[in-house]
Amino acid sequence: MTTDDTTAPPRVLTVAGSDSGGGAGIQADLKTMLAFGTHGMSVLTAVTAQNSLGVQGAWELPVEAVRAQYRSVVDDIGVQAVKTGMLASAELVGTVAGLLAGTDAPVVVDPVGVSKHGDALLAASALDSVRTELLPTATVATPNLDEVAQLTGVRVTSEDGLRRAAAAVLEFGPRWVLIKGGHLPGDAVDLLTDGSEEHWLRAPRHDNRHTHGTGCTLASAIACGLAKGHSVPEAVTAAKEYVTGAVAAGFALGGGIGPVDHGWRLGEPPGGRRTAAS
Repeated sequence: MTTDDTTAPPRVLTVAGSDSGGGAGIQADLKTMLAFGTHGMSVLTAVTAQNSLGVQGAWELPVEAVRAQYRSVVDDIGVQAVKTGMLASAELVGTVAGLLAGTDAPVVVDPVGVSKHGDALLAASALDSVRTELLPTATVATPNLDEVAQLTGVRVTSEDGLRRAAAAVLEFGPRWVLIKGGHLPGDAVDLLTDGSEEHWLRAPRHDNRHTHGTGCTLASAIACGLAKGHSVPEAVTAAKEYVTGAVAAGFALGGGIGPVDHGWRLGEPPGGRRTAAS
């Protein structure tokens, strides 16, 4: 590795799929990493054709291409944190898990199962690989309630169920789990725990339907904090604050669900924000 650590910003690697609409996936990850003052790098696992209305197609990359991208980045540039997103198949999950196990850096696993629009992004046959190979590599796992149900069978319908969900996910081996309660009514409440220490994160729910990319953005923001040397609770708290602001500033694109605003802290662009695009 030849990187000059005295001048380079913290380096964060995302291993995920591409979102052609720019709201989620690799694109959301890299925007978030820039917003946090880190250097974002990427390993592309799949290409999707998607827009504000949904996912129209998805094509996973060969294992050899994923492994080569990862080794190219890690062996030369190095990483201070890794975030995983869409991994599509059991073969890709296993490959990435093996690469992560050999990397000395914190890992944030976003166990992406379905898109914001309900489109499947993970083969059912890959769930066992996520449970037994990927989750044990995680410093922090960040499932939403649908993904908790997919992975554990635990279905949460109220805030009281978040502890039970967290315990079920922790059994698969991540050091910490952040159960995202965004699908529950009321305030946006998440539970971060390592099985003994608990942190409840609350934010007001914004009346804004344009929330595409929230999960990718949150996981990437956590990875940025860890890359800077922050503790898991510190990184998650800062990430939650950032995502809350990004959701509040989410904007319309196309005819469906628009993205969160990854640049909300940067202020209004010249000429002001466009309120819609089609």
